[in-house]
Formats: sequence, C-alpha cells, structure tokens
Amino acid sequence: MSRIAISLCGEGRGHATRIATLVDRLDAGHELLIYTSADALAFLRRQLHGLSPRVRLEEIPGVVFQYTAGRLDVMRSIAAGLDYQARQLGPLVDRMIRDLDAFGADLAITDFEPALPRAAGRLGIPLVSVDHQHFLLAYDLDALPWSLQWNAWFMSRAVWMYVTEAADTVVSAFFRPPLRRGWEHVVQVGPLLRREVLAAHVRDEGFVLSYLRRHTPFSAVEAIAACGLPVRIYGLGEREPLGNCSFHAIDERRFVDDLAACRCLISAAGNQLIGESLQLGKPMLVLPEKAHSEQLMNSHFLAAMGCGEFELLEQVTPERVRAFLGRLDGLTPALAAVRGRMDGTDDVLRVVEHRLAQRRTALTAAR
Repeated sequence: MSRIAISLCGEGRGHATRIATLVDRLDAGHELLIYTSADALAFLRRQLHGLSPRVRLEEIPGVVFQYTAGRLDVMRSIAAGLDYQARQLGPLVDRMIRDLDAFGADLAITDFEPALPRAAGRLGIPLVSVDHQHFLLAYDLDALPWSLQWNAWFMSRAVWMYVTEAADTVVSAFFRPPLRRGWEHVVQVGPLLRREVLAAHVRDEGFVLSYLRRHTPFSAVEAIAACGLPVRIYGLGEREPLGNCSFHAIDERRFVDDLAACRCLISAAGNQLIGESLQLGKPMLVLPEKAHSEQLMNSHFLAAMGCGEFELLEQVTPERVRAFLGRLDGLTPALAAVRGRMDGTDDVLRVVEHRLAQRRTALTAAR
C-alpha cells in the first residue's frame, strides 16, 4: 500500500469532480491525504463522507476568482492571487513539508494547486500534475481566434508558476489538438468521469438541464426560463420557481440522473461538465463569461467539434436559446461519434501506478 498526497484548486466544480473520481479508484489500495479549499472542500466532504478511513481531507487557504457587480473581475483576481502568493503560500508550503514527512508520502498529485508541488519538490517526492489548465502551455491553439491565443499565452505564465518540475504532466480535456513542440511528453486524456456518469441510463424526458455559476446575471436566468420547455437549474441554490423553471440545491447523484434524462444542457462552459455531457451524448449551449478566457476557449473547441453552440453569458437572450433548441437534430451526428468515449480515468491511473512502481524500485535500490 502506497501513501499519496493530493492537492487541488478550490474554485469551481471541475477540479473537485476530477479528483473525487480519482480518489474513488485509488482508495482501495492506497492511503490518501487530500488538501483543498472553498467549493472543492465542501464538494469532497459530501462525496467522501463514509469513505475509507485511509482517506484524510485537510482544509488549506486557496485562491478564488473575484467578482464585481456579478462579473468576473480579472484585475482583482490577479491581485488576490499575488496577495496569496506573498502572504500565505510560504507558510502553507512549510506546513505541507511537515505533513508529508510525517505521512511518509510516496507520491504527490496536484490539480492546479501551487503549494504541494513546492513541498514535494523539497522532499524529493515525485509529482504527477493532472489538470485541465496545462492545455494552455502544451496544446497547439492556432485554431482559436487571435485574441484568445494571446490570452492563452498570458494565462499560461500563471500555469507555469503554479506547477513546475512535475515528473508527469497529464492534461484532462474533452478536446485533443496536437501538442506543441517541446511538450510531446504530456499525456492527453479525456475528462475523468465518475462511475455514476459511466453507468447512467440515457433517455430524453423533455426538459432542459442548466448548471450556472453563482454570479450568473438574472437576465441569463430569464432567457433560459423563457425557452418554452421545463428547466431544472443547479448552482444557484433553491429558490421559488420562475415559470417552468425550478431551482435545485447541489446534489451530485440527482444532477447526474437529470443530465442523463434531459433533452439538452445549457450551462457554464467548464471542461468537466462538457465532458460529462459528451459522454452521454447531450447537445449543449454553453454560456462562457465574457472575461473568462478559459471558458471561451472551451466553447470554441466544443463548437468546432459540432457537438454544441455557445453564447456569451452576458448577452444570451430568449430568442438565442429557442434558436438553439430548434437546431438540436443537427448536432446528433457529431455527438454520436463521441458518446461513450470520453473517460480518461484509466489513463491517469496507469500514469500513477507507473510512477509508484518507479518510486518503489528507487527506494529498494537506495536501501
């Protein structure tokens, strides 16, 4: 049995879902120490409740996106990240060094969290990076509009600062363009999908499913609610119904069942949820925020695949939503080509087990 330390970014649903999937598969044979914050901490507390005592979850400080008047504030988010790096990162690395030494970690895995890579590096513990963000560094993005290519270059500097000197770099994405020169070592995998998603019974019960970030403007909610079909919205908390639109608290099992049963998905443009929807063959209208470059890039790749459409969250209208609903049949052929072929979990597990085997061999030789 090996001891594995895991850290992940606390912002959003994607990191937490990816790591929860990995933990579910690693739990049977390893001891796990997991570090995270914010949304991911709450998510993992629910997901890991009642799991093996070999899994320990620790809260850490983390960086979160900053919003002003309901919109992503890029400059405030950058400032918050710099303040975190100046004030909290150093003490957190020191804490993790003590923890990892006491834990006897054989391997570290990070999903876009900066402290564990530094702590593992100081102790000589091999690191596996598994995230979506490394596509900004490793992938050929020439197919994107010039403005997004520039944003990708700018954002990639932060990715490089977050994770350095990983023994293995795994990029989890629903799209797979060529790798850039110098990044041929990167392992490309699909989104890591939970057992519930893989086992879901797909059908069409005639409603629209929506997952929205908590800062979604009310105009977007109104546009979705006016689509003419029943709508189930997650991510905004429980509220009074709005016409045919009902609001639901986050419940991952119920959400997966609704995803399998919906006619289509209208949601934020996160990599993880797009991958889950593609796995189940569900057409998508994704709503990236104007200032959220990563979600804009995801949206362009989805549209290029022919499996969905996108509109800016701040500009979506009832007419735009109804137009999308009228074109669902046109997305069917492309969706059929990828349905059931998205999961990258086994690929990641092979990387982890290979690195653990190398670690055991090295320790045996040292003795």
